[in-house]
Order: sequence, then C-alpha cells, then structure tokens
Amino acid sequence: MPPQPDRTVPPTGGSAERGVTATTFAVLRRHRGTVAGATARVVGLCGLVALLMTATIFALAWPVFTHMRNQRIWYRHVEDPYLHDHTDLGLVALWTLPLFLVLLGIGSAALQTVCSRAVAAGTQGHPQGDEPRLADPARLRPVLAVYALRGLIVWPLPLLTTVVANRLTGHHLDTPEPLERGTWPHALVQASPAAAVAVAVLLRLALALAPAAAAAGLGPRAALRCSWSLTRARSGFARVLALALPLAALTAGTVRLVTEVALPLRPLVRAHLEQATGNFFAAYYAGILAPVLVGVLVAAAVTLPLTFTAFAALHDHLSPRTPPRCAGNTARRTAPR
Repeated sequence: MPPQPDRTVPPTGGSAERGVTATTFAVLRRHRGTVAGATARVVGLCGLVALLMTATIFALAWPVFTHMRNQRIWYRHVEDPYLHDHTDLGLVALWTLPLFLVLLGIGSAALQTVCSRAVAAGTQGHPQGDEPRLADPARLRPVLAVYALRGLIVWPLPLLTTVVANRLTGHHLDTPEPLERGTWPHALVQASPAAAVAVAVLLRLALALAPAAAAAGLGPRAALRCSWSLTRARSGFARVLALALPLAALTAGTVRLVTEVALPLRPLVRAHLEQATGNFFAAYYAGILAPVLVGVLVAAAVTLPLTFTAFAALHDHLSPRTPPRCAGNTARRTAPR
C-alpha cells in the first residue's frame, strides 16, 4: 500500500504566507468555541491573580506610601514645594516584576497549547467533535518548560550587559579609574546594551516556533532545536519575521488604544481609593496602573489567540521541510499504515 500523506495542508493559493493566513483563520473559525472559552478562562484568571498580586504588593509597600504622605504634609507645613522621590517604589516594582512575568508566561503557555493543538487537529483532519483533546493538560508542562528554557537562553545576555555597562559608564560610578567620556571604549560599552537587546530579539525570533513544536509532541529541548532548525532553513527566519512584525504592531496598537479608552478609570480609581485609605500617593499610582491593566488584558484576549494560532500554523507549514533531527514526530505521521 502506498504511504499516506503526512498531513492535509490547506491550499496556499500560490503563496506560502497566504497559506499560513488561511490556515490561521480557518482554525480559529472551526475551533472558535474552544479557543474563545480557553481565552476567557486564561485571561480572566490571570487578570484576577494580577489584581490580587497588585493589591498585595501595595499592602506590603504601604510604609513607602505613608512616608511619602508624611513628607508631603511636612513640606506643606514649612511651605516648601515637595517633589516626592519614587526611587523606593521603583525598587519595589523591579523586584516584583518577575512575579508578573511568571504569571504572563504561565497564561501564555496555557493558551498557546490550546491554539497549537487546534492547528494540529485542523491540519491532520481530526473530527470537529474531538474538542476536549485540544485542552489536554499533559502538553502544558513541555510548553512551560520551553518558555523557561527560552527565557534562560534569550534574556541573561542583555540583562548582564546592561548591569556591566551601567557600572562602567553610569552616574553612580565610584571606581578610581572610570572610562573616560568621549573615548571609543566608553562609546562601545555604552552602546553594548542595545546590541545585546538586538541579539536577544534575534534569538527570540529563532526560537518562536518552539512552543508549537512542544505542543505537537516534542520534548522541550527537542522543540527548541526544531525551531532553530526551521528558522535556519531556507526562508524560515524571513517568514517568522514577516509574521512577527505585523502581530507585534497589532498587539502594541491594541494595548495603546484600549489604554487610552480606559483613561477615565484613572480619576475614578484615584478618588475612590483616596477616599477609602486617605493616602493620595497610593491612590495616584493605583490610578496610573488601572488603565494599563485593562489595556493589557483586553489586548491579550484579542491578539494572543490570533498570534499563537498563526505561529502554530507557520510551524505546521514549515515542518515538511524539517531537517532529520527535527522530524521526530513527523516521521510517525508519514509512516505507511
């Protein structure tokens, strides 16, 4: 018996990019109930956890707000202008940022698992009634592992470079022989964080297909190698970049638009919280965060399903041209039956 084709790929209409786009919207239309339900659960739960985390951080940082309020009262008493120092709040935000990044990673991994499995189900011709398998929690663990490994690969270099450059060229330098301003070593060190960020972005794009590979059945390290191989082959990186740029612009534009629309929340939150707590500064910063939180959540609900489905569709379209070390589970699909 002749071997069965490895998958059913929708017609591309003469263009690979249109094929990815057609697959993306076909999958979202076919599995709209499952994807919409998963999006509502993930975004709603992440929003609730983020709100509780923010309230907890505000409660722990309340002595800072109290000190700022007391300083304001004192400067009013002596009739001097008061410009509050937000350095302590900046440190609090810096130390608590990893908690929100972990929350974002877990939510993104859960939603990307559902979207990637929806693409796999659609292109492999699974019956439409097989919806519960799309939310299989067994595939969430390797996708989470891919997120963790990818973060360890991509972001240490720019963080380390920024710290070293700040120590060598920053304003708080207390070494006896700092780099002389205006010299080429000073210019190179000062520009090194931007170069490191550029390298990190390129690495991030090269590993963008790894979660879809993990959701399709590969292990975390194999999925990273698979994404690296796919983006290196032929026009893989160009196609990833061509897909990432408009989706990034869409996400950034949605966040900005929704945040601007939600700006009326700022005075409402500020007035109610100041009336409840008597602390102007806590109410002020809570008012700043409220529209941003709404913008991020709405943008996540609107753009993340589209983004994750599109990258899974691109991984699906590139997989037939996978090198041998990356074709572990495609070989199972191409075996004669």
